[in-house]
Amino acid sequence: MSRLREWLVDGPLISDGAWGTELQARGLAAGASPDIWNLTHPERVEAVARAYVEAGSQVILTNTFRANAIALEGALDAIDLKDLNLDSINRAGVAISKRAALGRALVFASIGPTGKMLMAGEIGPEQAAEAFAAQAAALAGAGADALLVETMSDIEEARLAVAAARDTGLPVIVSFAFDSGKNKDRTMMGATPEQAAEQLAAAGADVIGANCGQGIAGMVEVCRRLHAATDRPIWIKANAGLPENVDGKTVYRQTPAEFAAFVPRLVEAGAAFIGGCCGTTPEFIHAVAERLRA
Repeated sequence: MSRLREWLVDGPLISDGAWGTELQARGLAAGASPDIWNLTHPERVEAVARAYVEAGSQVILTNTFRANAIALEGALDAIDLKDLNLDSINRAGVAISKRAALGRALVFASIGPTGKMLMAGEIGPEQAAEAFAAQAAALAGAGADALLVETMSDIEEARLAVAAARDTGLPVIVSFAFDSGKNKDRTMMGATPEQAAEQLAAAGADVIGANCGQGIAGMVEVCRRLHAATDRPIWIKANAGLPENVDGKTVYRQTPAEFAAFVPRLVEAGAAFIGGCCGTTPEFIHAVAERLRA
């Protein structure tokens, strides 16, 4: 039996919630790089991961979403810190989450997009592939249980990241943000759930899913469509409803109980991993865990 099948033998697994807002609550300045905190404030990063484990997460991520050479270009030069480099940031991210997991949760290492558009020629595919390969190798070398390529909008960029992750030999999850189009069921680059599922399954992803994008109510149908388009397990991390701008601040009004009320529908739609994205907290994950146990 594969590692992935072993993990899912007892049913859906609970992943974690948002990281950025939790780090900001602990002092991260708006616009600052969260990833560098793995070296400058590791105890605060660990506090976020540990809070999710204590809330019931069976899978936690790493604070490495932007820790690739393209996304962090220039940010490292502004900080005078010995041993500050991408390899050390990624390895520290895995080490922090593994400490917080206490043997009770799996650690899936986060790989986000480059922040540049391949289709517009802002970077070339070779440059993106090299950046993803370096990050994936560091995360795998630090002992991650799996690699998560997340919040993708461009199928080609996702393919490059999945190829780099597959070279490590670890299970690979790929997740897209569906937040565009009339029905908010396409990525920013126009990909549908069916296109994402079919093309990334062909590219070798072990798990396919959706995160961020729209709120959990709309994510049920996205989950159903992903599940119908592939035999791979489905990964879902929805936002806490749709964001509102209040006095210049982004506010999510959905409560943990309202969020967790959709969990049975996600399970029915085929979700194998369920967690939260923007606006969710450890309280949301606790509510999800209670709902799944019920």
